[in-house]
Amino acid sequence: MTNSESVVWTESNMDVRDNPPLGQNPFGIPLSSFLWLNLNVNGQEIPILAPERQSVMSYTESVLADNGYGEFNEIQALDTGNKVANQDNFKSTEQFDFVAFSDAMGRATTSESIMLDLASQGSDATKRFICPFATGDEGYIPAYCNVYEMGSSFSGSQVSMITQADENHIAKSADVPTQLAYSIGLSGTGSTASWINAHIMEGRTGGHLEFGLGPVDIGPFNLGLDGNLLWNPDTGAPFTNLGTGFMQSVDLTYKEKTTISGTIESFSKSMSVQDAVRRL
Repeated sequence: MTNSESVVWTESNMDVRDNPPLGQNPFGIPLSSFLWLNLNVNGQEIPILAPERQSVMSYTESVLADNGYGEFNEIQALDTGNKVANQDNFKSTEQFDFVAFSDAMGRATTSESIMLDLASQGSDATKRFICPFATGDEGYIPAYCNVYEMGSSFSGSQVSMITQADENHIAKSADVPTQLAYSIGLSGTGSTASWINAHIMEGRTGGHLEFGLGPVDIGPFNLGLDGNLLWNPDTGAPFTNLGTGFMQSVDLTYKEKTTISGTIESFSKSMSVQDAVRRL
């Protein structure tokens, strides 16, 4: 028997078709200098520069079994709607049993992996939170670029295994933490591995100045401009030399892998991460 699946889901608060780079920037102004820049015309707000957030969720799975008795069951669900903390955008549960024929060289090979890649140019915390006590870092959610990957593999002559992968990263507000989890449990004869890889790069708010100009009446138009300026004083760049944006305050790499071979009486492993300003 064979079974294979692949899911790649990219989502943005803007247009994914013009990335990279992130962000609305029609005039070539260094976007890292601004978190936003809006033109107000007769009371209507027109974004000129705006920060972008993009996420990529990827899931792959394959099963190959030959010359043996096998049973395979799976339940999968994908929902692109807003979720709260105890709900999932994607969830997969798989159960696989295999025993090779006694008179043949039967074998089963499986692999499964789920990944979440998150990138943001930063945002205004006052527009992202419902909780009145969640203020972000000096009123902002700084830029970040984080990627997480988890999975497992097996190769052997007999196995009884169950795996579960789930994640949520789409929510109405930043109050809901992004979560990714993976678990495996099995017994059998062969070799198995399970792992987690993560690279976390988080920003911090440096120098910032919010400003507003106008409104002024010019003919039939009432015009105003509002926005903010960001700069990183730790680099020594003065306020007049913009383009440095948020500071990078965290660079964390984490890798962990468990392997076992032979007669496996029992193997189980669970992994999970939360990526959020507010966590459970």
